[in-house]
Amino acid sequence: MTLYKTDFEVTLKEDLSPLTLADTRANDIIVSALKKAFPHHAILSEESRDDLGRLESDYCFIVDPLDGTKEFIRGTGQFTVNIALTFQGRPILGLVYAPASQRLYAASKGEGAYVEDLASGSRTRLKVSDKLADLTWVGSRSHSSENEDRLIDSHREVIGRTLVAGSSLKGCMVAEGRADIYYRFGLTSEWDTAAMQCIVEEAGGIFRQMDGSEMLYNRLNNLNEKGFYAVNRRENIWVKGE
Repeated sequence: MTLYKTDFEVTLKEDLSPLTLADTRANDIIVSALKKAFPHHAILSEESRDDLGRLESDYCFIVDPLDGTKEFIRGTGQFTVNIALTFQGRPILGLVYAPASQRLYAASKGEGAYVEDLASGSRTRLKVSDKLADLTWVGSRSHSSENEDRLIDSHREVIGRTLVAGSSLKGCMVAEGRADIYYRFGLTSEWDTAAMQCIVEEAGGIFRQMDGSEMLYNRLNNLNEKGFYAVNRRENIWVKGE
């Protein structure tokens, strides 16, 4: 947040995605702390060199030190820090922190999901909505697609409004009932979804790949190539495979 309000430099990575000093500084802080506290757990982070030795580990932390770098650059406040812990490929703990609003979303397997307002200290248990009509669709501000547009057009009768948001906040909005459906057809990576998935599922939602299969983690290929959805109820799954 110290860097957020400064005239920071933006560079481009090999894939042409933006990178700031906030990405790398946050990565150094988080990864070094995890290594110190959990020396026997593997770590996969967007901004660290990939150590494929992680594939031999049952436990793997999956980290995005700054999810929504474009939102950080634009000054929208809709960026997050994502940290998940996976066990044998499945997320068992998820943390999504939104520094600009000081809201911390957290979940652990079998223990539910919560959001804490760090400014006030209030803590609320998360639960997805039970709506089947007048639904709120949330989509990406930076990564909308024709497939999403077609899905919206074909379900106009049950979609009451559409929202856009940045980073993993979209999944958190589904978890807390501020949105009901989130479909993402484009490419993402493991660090974009692992923490959010745990939070959505522990709030009672459904998180799957577009073909209906389970999203697993700590893979050799860390791209989420099939897309995914996070929805409040099974009836709101509108793609093949389910």
